[in-house]
Amino acid sequence: MNDRFQELKLFVRAAESGSFSATAREMGLSQPSVSRIVSELEARLGVRLLLRTTRKIVPTEAGNDYLRKAKQLLLDLDELDEVARGAGSLKGTLRVAVSETLCIRTIIPNLQRFLHDHPQLKLEFLTADVMHDLVAEGVDMAIRFGPLPDSGFGRKKLATLRRLLMASPAYVEKHGAPKTPAELTQHDCIFGPTGVPTQPWEFMRDAEKISVKIDPRYSFTSAEALIACAREGLGIARASALMCKTELESGQLLSLLPDFKLAPVEINAVFPAGRMPSQKVRSFTEFLSGTLADPDE
Repeated sequence: MNDRFQELKLFVRAAESGSFSATAREMGLSQPSVSRIVSELEARLGVRLLLRTTRKIVPTEAGNDYLRKAKQLLLDLDELDEVARGAGSLKGTLRVAVSETLCIRTIIPNLQRFLHDHPQLKLEFLTADVMHDLVAEGVDMAIRFGPLPDSGFGRKKLATLRRLLMASPAYVEKHGAPKTPAELTQHDCIFGPTGVPTQPWEFMRDAEKISVKIDPRYSFTSAEALIACAREGLGIARASALMCKTELESGQLLSLLPDFKLAPVEINAVFPAGRMPSQKVRSFTEFLSGTLADPDE
């Protein structure tokens, strides 16, 4: 690896992660080697880029300026290589943070056709129903549900997902099905996952907007657990039709209150780096847009 290129990569990862040790593990080097290379970079530039403490390293003001330019330069170099190879010959590793449920139920079943078009590309998924720190974990892109906070990150809307109320046939047989949204207060309801607004549940019927505040009996941080809870007859869940497609088609879950439309949920791709996502990110984003499209919308 070119020394200047290695310097930049190590500095960027150290500044983003706040740890020489984490950078060393990621780059396959020793911690002293990473510290030495960054120190040599600072000596060559004649300026302190990182402040070292016993707990963490943080960029100085000059370090933040250098970090911003270094990240863009690395991104431009990757882009230059990808332009030369062509979009059909993507290489390297794409690191994606995504909900485990979305990954297992929707992305993986469709992944083969994307990999077929890009046989030299490696994919690394961080699968958990939590908000990953994209910068600290070196993530190229994240897939997130619901409204996004204002930030310096780039974003692209992938789809608007229909949401349904659903319960198992066993639950409906035992407790009956609600005839109006207001009757949900008399039922066992399931909340989750975190990151998607839970209160109140909002419905539309014709031009009328109906809001119902629910007191949940069960709450989960995992969408997979929420679906399992509903499937086992423990209550009524609100979830996207896409996530529960298998259960709905098999009859394990039934759609409730079909005349009352739930507010949909947006799903977005979020990009932490630079002013323009790399070709790898753009290609995978395009693939996701097609995969997540709702044919009933």
